[in-house]
Amino acid sequence: MLDDLVLPADGGATALAAVLARAILAGQLPAGNDFPREKDLCERFSVSRNRVRNALASLVATGLVERTAGRGSRVREVTDWHLLDPLMSEWLAGLAHPDPRLVREIHAFRLSAEPQVAELAALSADGRDLARLETALAGMRDTAGTGLHQQHAEHDVAFHAGIYQATHNLVWRQMGHLLRPSIIALIQHSQHQADSLEDSLERHRRVMEAIRLRQPETARRAARAVLERTATDLGLMPDSPLPTEGHPA
Repeated sequence: MLDDLVLPADGGATALAAVLARAILAGQLPAGNDFPREKDLCERFSVSRNRVRNALASLVATGLVERTAGRGSRVREVTDWHLLDPLMSEWLAGLAHPDPRLVREIHAFRLSAEPQVAELAALSADGRDLARLETALAGMRDTAGTGLHQQHAEHDVAFHAGIYQATHNLVWRQMGHLLRPSIIALIQHSQHQADSLEDSLERHRRVMEAIRLRQPETARRAARAVLERTATDLGLMPDSPLPTEGHPA
């Protein structure tokens, strides 16, 4: 399970922690399983035991790994991971294939939170907020169907981050910043098909228009519709049913 992992030539404990964390987040080192022994990690990556221990300290601190004296280490369950830890945000960034359970958990949280965030944005957005949303949506249109998947995802996540920012609530704005890597991981993973892009763009436009027109209930419904589209693209329906309106996942 370690054979496919690559440590940068000049990688220290921070780089080693990132490699191992991303392997966990991608399901290569499955939750609930034993974590590789220090000795095996030293041999596989040709690094000192001190470097391995420093890397493992980061994994323990973020809830990814549990170490028990005399029993070794194991990968903790997804429910124990500290997803809003700044280190976790770094590790999630650019992760192409997150663990399916992680995808479901992130989507469930977004479905619970973002309709409410859009409703608040419709009550509080100013001209600068609307300009940010327009710019992001224009970027999504310009990169749709062009093969520029990374750029399209960046504009998409900027749109959603703009909604959090438009609430003008300090906590929600900070939450939008912390969730950015998780949101972009979800957007990249959804991999919209060409025939679904027009529908996705229209759903995003409806959110923006509801915010512009200060229609909070319409904004809530429109934001939910965007996430329902995402759920379809992620294959979360019908096997993973969506919570009903007003009932958080």
